[in-house]
Amino acid sequence: MLLKGRAFDGIRLHKDAVVSIDSKDGIIAGFGERGGIEERRGAKVIECDNMTILPGLIDAHVHFYSAREAGITAWAMVPDTLAVLRAAGDLRALLNAGFTAVRELGSKGAPHLAQVVEEGVVDGPNIVSCSRALAQTGGDDDPPSFSLGLAQRLASYTYFCDGPWECRKAVRKVARDGGGVVKFYASGAFSRGGKIALNFTMEEIEAIVDESHRLGLRVAAHAYGEEALINVIKGGVDSIEHGLGLTVETAKMAAKRGIYYVPTLVACMGLSIHDRAKEELVKRHLSEDMGLAKEHGLKVVMGSDIVGDSARPHGRNFEEIVAEGKTLGKREALVAATSRAAECLGLKSGMLKEGFAADITVVKGNPLADLQTLRPENVVHVVKSGRFYR
Repeated sequence: MLLKGRAFDGIRLHKDAVVSIDSKDGIIAGFGERGGIEERRGAKVIECDNMTILPGLIDAHVHFYSAREAGITAWAMVPDTLAVLRAAGDLRALLNAGFTAVRELGSKGAPHLAQVVEEGVVDGPNIVSCSRALAQTGGDDDPPSFSLGLAQRLASYTYFCDGPWECRKAVRKVARDGGGVVKFYASGAFSRGGKIALNFTMEEIEAIVDESHRLGLRVAAHAYGEEALINVIKGGVDSIEHGLGLTVETAKMAAKRGIYYVPTLVACMGLSIHDRAKEELVKRHLSEDMGLAKEHGLKVVMGSDIVGDSARPHGRNFEEIVAEGKTLGKREALVAATSRAAECLGLKSGMLKEGFAADITVVKGNPLADLQTLRPENVVHVVKSGRFYR
């Protein structure tokens, strides 16, 4: 199979290119300018006129809470089986929207979702799952409206751990579950009034990171506020999730250590916050934080934090690319959603390059001229592992 036309290879735009797909092995057999690579005789050719060929899009921060209402209580109350069955629809919506891989950072039954996609039972993007996020007792993801025992049974997308050895054991549980990444909460978010609370001590953070890296797993840290950001950077995490409250100091620290920055902008848009300090933190994140990330060369990665509830349904994940493009620029926003996102997740995809996974999205128009062309209704073809799904 050959795709011909304008192509963004994950780094730069080619005005007239050819992508050769090896459907049997599910890889890209060749890529280059038209006339510059060997074209197999008899191969089926798809001319992508007035379209753009892209690596399959990647969302590095999603959840499959699958609740009809928004909020931690509603997420916790959804039965596990119902959440997984509803998530099958979310997976189809993501694939149809051009997303061929996602990183899931805490959902009910997520390792099994990853398994059924890999087995071909359910059509959807490849899933790098954290199995369950790690949280401290009484911290983020521990619904205070329930008794302690009930809260921790209902929040079955979280392992609660306290002290360095419990934290190490929780990491081992994630590995046992088949998780491909470890996610933990280094701070609270917006679920409770007052000051944003720190979660986990430095000793606990270092234990989580050390045990994860010992087992070959990368670490993603939910962090709000300067103090939490300093803790996770010093702790040696691989990616910062959300990252509200970025400063010049923390931006420089993260850039020096090569830590990925996943700002989840759309999750901050339209929030109803009845706390002036937090409201200012959100406003600053959408402008100044992103400006600092760009100025200091942080490796920004696209992650929407869409959770699949009534407020944030899957299928609109492209909006994060549009939001990031307002500060980063269109090309850099596309890099963040393709090659750099794949690098962050440890995948050999995200680029139109020989030997890489044949994960490809074709859209009408040119996203380097207008990122709105990434809207699901503009998606013409979706290829994953060499197979055409749309």
